[in-house]
Order: sequence, then C-alpha cells, then structure tokens
Amino acid sequence: MSIIVLIPARMASTRLPGKPLADIAGRPMIAHVAQRAHEAGLGRVVVATDVEEVAAAVRGQGFEAVMTRSDHQSGSDRIYEALQALDPERAVDIVVNVQGDLPTIDPASIRAVFTPLKDDAVDIATLGVEIVREEEKSNPNVVKIVGSQLSPARLRALYFTRATAPWGDGPLYHHVGLYAYRRAALERFVSMPPSALEQRERLEQLRALEAGMRIDAEIVNSVPLGVDTPEDLERAREILSSDKA
Repeated sequence: MSIIVLIPARMASTRLPGKPLADIAGRPMIAHVAQRAHEAGLGRVVVATDVEEVAAAVRGQGFEAVMTRSDHQSGSDRIYEALQALDPERAVDIVVNVQGDLPTIDPASIRAVFTPLKDDAVDIATLGVEIVREEEKSNPNVVKIVGSQLSPARLRALYFTRATAPWGDGPLYHHVGLYAYRRAALERFVSMPPSALEQRERLEQLRALEAGMRIDAEIVNSVPLGVDTPEDLERAREILSSDKA
C-alpha cells in the first residue's frame, strides 16, 4: 500500500501562538516533528500549513510543505485538502495524520499506527497507552479509549471519552491523537457534519464511530509530549536539548 504522512500545522493556537516555529534545540518545532515522521520510514512526509512562513521554515530544514486554506475547522480537513493537491491521481492508499505539536514522538509509535490497517475490516487506526498515573484517570484532558481487547497490543474502539471509563477493575487507556486512515475512510469522514457525541465530548473521532466506522488502537509504551502551553514548550526544550547533548 502507498502511504503518505501529513502533518497539519497552524499558527493560530490560542494558548501558544506561533508554536510551529517555536525554537527547540536550534530548530523550529515543526521540523522536529517532520524529522521524526521521516525516521518512521513509512513514506512521503509533507507538512500542510496555511502560513507561508511555516512552509518556508519547513523547506529550509529540508522537508516538503504544501499550502492549504486558512478556514479549516480541523486537522483532518487540512490534511484532506493537502492530499487532494499532492495526489490528484489517487495513488495513495493510506494517510497518516501526525499532529504538528508532537516534537518528541517516537518514530516507532508513528510506524505502529499503521499496524491495525493490516486488517481489512479496520477503517481508521490510532494509538493508546495504558494509564499508570492515578491522577490521569480522572483528568478530562486525558482522553480515554473504551474498547474491546483484541490482543495484548490491540483494542477495537467502542467509545472515546474525557470521563473515567470504563468503570470497574482493569486498565484504562490514554488515547494518543495520531491516526492512519484508509483513503476512502478519510474522504467519508470529512464529508460528514460533526456528530452529536463529537460536539458533546469535543472529540472529533466520535464522528467516525457514530457513523459505524471501525477504529482500532495499537497499544504503545509511551505518550508523546503535546506542546500546548509555554510550560510544555520548555519541557520539550529540556528533552530535546538533552537528546542533542
């Protein structure tokens, strides 16, 4: 199967404006994400942005960028526009969506998200990590996967929630927002309006589940640091500066 890795990047973050260009260990954050996606070795890597400055910075670091509209409501909409521009002949089968604010993500985790799509019944693949810190189990910012255990490393997602779920004894799983779509699944997903549960939980992936699409989650060992605040940025600088040393 032909795979493309697309990284949506926008400047208009409310909590950390301009974060794709934030300097981390001498490089813009978006370049670190592109580098790790390249190291995953899945296929072509392209940053999709609506700001020329971001595109120029990406190209200056030796990576590919494509311009998209500025009015997209989600990263999924942005990567779909990018896919149409980059692959008008429809040669790409699988689209991997890597968030542009994950500069510390392990390339192995990016590779892992492709694994569930080896099952033809799966429309969308994503990642999960078992929650080990008690405070994260009740933290609404830590999204949980409720799913059927298919194997020690695989869940079939039944629901995603900010609540503490499922109830009772057993592990809870933190959802990592990295996706691999079959092309037809992405096309269907972006064609649908936001669903009721999606709007209530503020979780885009619920739209797919409500429409009867199948999402499987590969279980990995680490949660990548998402950079959403100045404190997150400082933590990413500490991590990547120490790696560089």
